[in-house]
Amino acid sequence: MATGRGALQSNVNPGSAPTVRSLARDLGLSHTTVSDALRGKGRVDPATVDRVLKAARESGYKRNPLAAAVMSELRRSRGGTFRGVLAAVDIVEPQRRDPHGVFHAELLAGGGARAVELGFKLESFVVDRASLTVSRLDGILKSRGIHGVLVLPSWFAPDWTELDWPSFAGVYTDYVIERPALHCVCCNHFRSTMALLVRLAERGYKRPGLYVERGRDERTQHRFGAAFRTFQETHDTIERVPPLFVATHNREDFTAWFRKHQPDVVLAHFTEVIDWMEACGARLPQTHGFASLNLLYKTRPCAGLDQQPRELGARAVEMLIAQLQRNERGVPAWPTTTTIPARWVEGPTVRKPKKT
Repeated sequence: MATGRGALQSNVNPGSAPTVRSLARDLGLSHTTVSDALRGKGRVDPATVDRVLKAARESGYKRNPLAAAVMSELRRSRGGTFRGVLAAVDIVEPQRRDPHGVFHAELLAGGGARAVELGFKLESFVVDRASLTVSRLDGILKSRGIHGVLVLPSWFAPDWTELDWPSFAGVYTDYVIERPALHCVCCNHFRSTMALLVRLAERGYKRPGLYVERGRDERTQHRFGAAFRTFQETHDTIERVPPLFVATHNREDFTAWFRKHQPDVVLAHFTEVIDWMEACGARLPQTHGFASLNLLYKTRPCAGLDQQPRELGARAVEMLIAQLQRNERGVPAWPTTTTIPARWVEGPTVRKPKKT
């Protein structure tokens, strides 16, 4: 191998990753010149830029954007505390009349708090067709040196392929994202629903009923319905009540189903159901029970599940920062899903536990 200053020398340890300083040493150039050539900054002779880029390719050098951001910030602040920026991206869905609300706010609260603990700041960006397109967001993130993207849940399957993913690390805070397929963090709806049904059975409920909007079940890959049917099939003491899946949350369908099948406890997302049950003659918790599948939606006291969105946001931010620290960007070869079970919260709409 040539050893002149025009060629890359082999005096770097074989097992060590090439750095700007090692490239500068092997090329006989200053650290600043190599750094500027790699970043496309400064006034570096084009021939020198070509030499640097060729040497970087041959040595397998990869720029770590997080480390570069840290050094840039430290130079500006002269040793002050570094706060890297992460993007939390949401999308306006014209198919839905209701905007993303409290669940997203809780995700952001948990993720933002954890980001600060780890020396970062989480900033929100909302994509819509009128003011901020995905392609424009891509340019904004790059211009600000933001390389970590936390993707918030969407009602319909989102398409984020217009982002230049080789420049970003990403985590999705819901079940499945396929355009592109990213690592995901979400609630374990199947396990949580199964555990809820077991708890209710232990309190003497024999005819549990499930009332869910069809879209909510579909977007969790039917985990509410799958858990409910699995519980019915594996517990001989439970009387089977057909689940009610509706296109939209409405009183008429629920009332007809409730009167016909007479469940003794209802699992649903919205506490308006309690009013509908009481209008049919139910007295909670004396004759019937109600358990919320997501307590964020409650409008009156009740028992149910806390899906722990703050914990989900915090865990997603941890995963995102870990990817940045490992310089892992782009769409993962094998996306993973991390699930966190919901937490049971006692309330006045179900019977007390039996004393042992």
